[in-house]
Amino acid sequence: MTDVLRILALGAHPDDCEWACGGTAAKWAAAGHRVKFVSLTNGDLGHWKTVGPPLAARRKAEVARAAEILGVESEVLGAPDGGLQATLEMRRTVARLIRAWRADVVLTHRPHDYHPDHRAAGALVQDCAYLVTIPHYVADVPPLPRNPLFLHFEDEFTRPTAFQADVVVAIDDAWEKKLAALEAMESQGLEGGCEGGPETLPADEAGRRRRAETVRSNYRAFFEERTRRHRARLEETYGAGASARVKVAEAFEVCEYGASWAAFSKTSRRADRDELRKLFPG
Repeated sequence: MTDVLRILALGAHPDDCEWACGGTAAKWAAAGHRVKFVSLTNGDLGHWKTVGPPLAARRKAEVARAAEILGVESEVLGAPDGGLQATLEMRRTVARLIRAWRADVVLTHRPHDYHPDHRAAGALVQDCAYLVTIPHYVADVPPLPRNPLFLHFEDEFTRPTAFQADVVVAIDDAWEKKLAALEAMESQGLEGGCEGGPETLPADEAGRRRRAETVRSNYRAFFEERTRRHRARLEETYGAGASARVKVAEAFEVCEYGASWAAFSKTSRRADRDELRKLFPG
């Protein structure tokens, strides 16, 4: 491992990575590491009014602006929103992305989720967790000399298994960047995305300001509530005194697939505490 880490986050939609790991990504970037966010779909269904190519173009511009704020790179692929599938072709695409980025860390959804695109993204990345080290799989891109550490974004679902917070990163010092990145994606926040409507965003300036403050407050409340669930892990990571001051954090679950061969293979990465501390900021 070099001093500069290479982190790849793969979300199903433009805004998934920013939502799940924007603060941690900003901390990585501020420390001089390379971070890339990839959306596997173009997000062309994610609005109550605009749809198709105009929305896809708008959302690509939004994540580009968010990437500038966070200090990361971004890419949006062309799969249709609501149509992502864990096909062999997409598996090869994802494997090429991981290899081309020379990733040390890969983050994505768990394969248990309300949205079929999220489930497909999680399955695709898990399917690549071993294949990225095999020399003759997608042989047009050199194989990785060592497996990345694969991790999952946090979610609320409990069946078949509940999310386990293996890593919790305090992001108070990066919260304003994360918030600004989320606010830059106005189609999803300010305008309510696919669940909004004509009543979501008032036409008058005062009403728009109230709506923006409501969205900002809701973002903060959501992540503070998530953080409270992980107080024990925060204490283990930062110590009781420091953890008590943490208001917002992001949590990740280690995917066993990328580390399950550690006892047998020189390419696999161990997911022990020492390794996690080396890879994660703070």
